[in-house]
Amino acid sequence: MELKKGLLGFYNYTVILTYAGMLAGFFGIVCAATDNSFGALLCLMFSGLTDMFDGAVAATKERTQAEKNFGIQIDSFSDLICFGVLPAMIVFSVNKSVTVMIICGLYVLSALIRLSFFNVDEQERQLTSSEQRELYYGMPVTLSALFIPVVFSAFSLVKRGLDIALIVTIIMMGTLFLLPIPLKKPKMPGKIGFIVVGLLAVVLVMLAHSRV
Repeated sequence: MELKKGLLGFYNYTVILTYAGMLAGFFGIVCAATDNSFGALLCLMFSGLTDMFDGAVAATKERTQAEKNFGIQIDSFSDLICFGVLPAMIVFSVNKSVTVMIICGLYVLSALIRLSFFNVDEQERQLTSSEQRELYYGMPVTLSALFIPVVFSAFSLVKRGLDIALIVTIIMMGTLFLLPIPLKKPKMPGKIGFIVVGLLAVVLVMLAHSRV
């Protein structure tokens, strides 16, 4: 590889959303660690929103192979922070038992394995195709940005069973991350649907926060 001048990495507009999402994920982890569940949930949902469009933004620019490979890597590293560590921290902040700590650790591990496998699979796919990916296997880790806020808020409103519901949710998600279930990549109508559901989740989170 040619010796790079200046800072390592790439800093054009194609990576801005990924960087913003990762920072939101880190701020969310800090919120969860200080028992600020409301802030953690908002950061999680913001990260989900940035992840939804970072690929579309990146596709608007003609990139070198190095830029494409870099994009694959940072997207997955960011996803691990935002949709692996952050959801686990939110759940652990509700129930700090050793059992929950282990469950949360296994959830993060399953996210790590899925994302690492995706990186390998995507790099191999790009060697033979320049087309956009149409099919994924296993549940995307980004869906935690919807499931965790909805479950957290719904059970906060009914004021019972929150910790059990969150534990069951991350066990199910961690399992679905690794099952080779084929899922089509959502087109714009699907993304709009996710945004609508996300907005409803925001309302639910705000409502739950107001009742605390």
